Amino acid sequence: MEDIIAIKKDGVIYDTQTSILKNIEGDAILYDNSPDALEVIRHSTAHLMAQAIKSLYPDAKFFVGPTVEDGFYYDFKTSEKISDTDLKTIEKKMKEFIKKKFPIEKKSYTRAEIEEKFAGDELKAVVLRRVEGEITTYSQGKFEDLCRGPHVPNTRYLHNFKLTRIAGAYLGGDEKNEMLIRIYGVAFADKETLKEHLAMIEEAKKRDHRKLATDLKLFTFDEEVGAGLPIWLPNGARLRSKLEALLFTAHRKRGYQPVRGPELLKSDVWKVSGHYQNYGENMYFTTIDDIEYGIKPMNCLGHIKVYQNDVRSYRDLPLKFFEYGVVHRHEMSGAMHGLFRVREFTQDDAHIFCTPSQIKENVIEVLDFVDAIMRSFGFEYTLEVSTKPEKAIGEDAIWDSATQGLKDALDENGISYGVDEGGGAFYGPKIDIKILDSLKRKWQCGTIQIDFNLPERFMLEYTDENNEKAQPVMLHRAILGSFERFIGILIEHTAGEFPFFIAPTQVIIIPIADSHLEYAKLLQKEMMMMEIDCEVSSKNESLNKRIRTAEKQRVPMILVIGDEEVAQKSVALRDRRERKQYNLSKEEFYTLIKEKMNEVRF
Repeated sequence: MEDIIAIKKDGVIYDTQTSILKNIEGDAILYDNSPDALEVIRHSTAHLMAQAIKSLYPDAKFFVGPTVEDGFYYDFKTSEKISDTDLKTIEKKMKEFIKKKFPIEKKSYTRAEIEEKFAGDELKAVVLRRVEGEITTYSQGKFEDLCRGPHVPNTRYLHNFKLTRIAGAYLGGDEKNEMLIRIYGVAFADKETLKEHLAMIEEAKKRDHRKLATDLKLFTFDEEVGAGLPIWLPNGARLRSKLEALLFTAHRKRGYQPVRGPELLKSDVWKVSGHYQNYGENMYFTTIDDIEYGIKPMNCLGHIKVYQNDVRSYRDLPLKFFEYGVVHRHEMSGAMHGLFRVREFTQDDAHIFCTPSQIKENVIEVLDFVDAIMRSFGFEYTLEVSTKPEKAIGEDAIWDSATQGLKDALDENGISYGVDEGGGAFYGPKIDIKILDSLKRKWQCGTIQIDFNLPERFMLEYTDENNEKAQPVMLHRAILGSFERFIGILIEHTAGEFPFFIAPTQVIIIPIADSHLEYAKLLQKEMMMMEIDCEVSSKNESLNKRIRTAEKQRVPMILVIGDEEVAQKSVALRDRRERKQYNLSKEEFYTLIKEKMNEVRF
């Protein structure tokens, strides 16, 4: 059949050429928008883009061109300068090659043959060092590139694409290497889906948290301070402090105890934990009095020291410690992106020390906490169990037991989940919480991890029912993940239209004339006593301009005060969230905002 673009057998996708040559029979992958089909289509479109680039820039050399979650990219270099304005030219050339309906052919080479073929191409030399086993290329027209595939049979399948942006990328992701050009694109099986996706991209640009943060004066970055180190402005700090306060109360209601560990710990303790050996490349180190210290990338060790500070009995467990812990991680400069990827951030971190028999009930309790928070912000979410990675500490038996414990907790409570093989932390398996925003984008946020390894390494103990020493289990848990990342996601999810209960400025009062200012300030004072962030807009500007300014600031409620409002002790309310205007008595308005403040339910 013409619409079969690949074959899948035992979880492996083969192009049609390979399936015929090797007599592989499996499930047909049709030309549609299924994940397997898009993987093949997007991989092939990346090669089509490379073919066009090579045609336009003959000295271009190519590194890798993989698919990503919603598209593809290719890393390459050329002596010519390429900018966003050149993307249309590349697209035009790609469409020319589509019309020529080039067959896409797979070829095999010995290592000697391929090294001779790409002699003098230093980027291909780097790629070849990574290749094990069979060495193959795919060619279309005069273009041929090293690749494992699979690809569609012919370029005619690649009509529905769009090149979206150009960026820089270090060779192999290492900032010590040279900078290459990276072009991103998207591709689908039909024009309508592509159109919908491009509309989503445009909407995402409008919602970009970096742009909205500038408009709303939430946070900034300063090169004199350093990359990836956010500076919170008054509006952003107010929003953040409200979120922190709500979560603090929610933790205390659930029996968590606030603790605080140091941000700097001797390297010896990071060696005991395994962070030094398994996570050291992501850490910052310094030397004090000839002793090496590590700046914490996680809060676990401080909480372990809190546990060790006292003798523990099974009657004390579970012990729940939480901290808004500031951590630092060495992110590469090319990976940083607004609040989503920073070098300093604050986790809503907690650790639960419990007996093995208490694992399930505590995991379920955390998931209930997660659900309450996500519902309050209007997020849908999914769960994923992440298993042992290649770089890990601890015996397989311990990992198997911990992983099964997470799955059992989910299964016994009828909670659906996916599995991410090899995606666990180096010290234990985890449940990852992935939220879906209003544009249907998926974001990794919180996590729940079971850890038998660190309690063993630090020889943690409690006295059990038989008056014997036993080792507790340690549950690592963050729900937001980090305040920075969560707030960045929330900005884009709401387009800056924050829920009333955490809006930086919740009410703006606009007196029409100076004679109304006294009443406006009285309202402000009374609302501030109710812990409502309220401002009076009394600049020497027209009424309409002051209203427009408040609207641009996305303030949920605007009160216009004139003669009638002063006389009647009332307010003229413009409710931005409900898109309504109406009059209320002062008392009715106060009742309304109290109800708004109570909409949060975690």
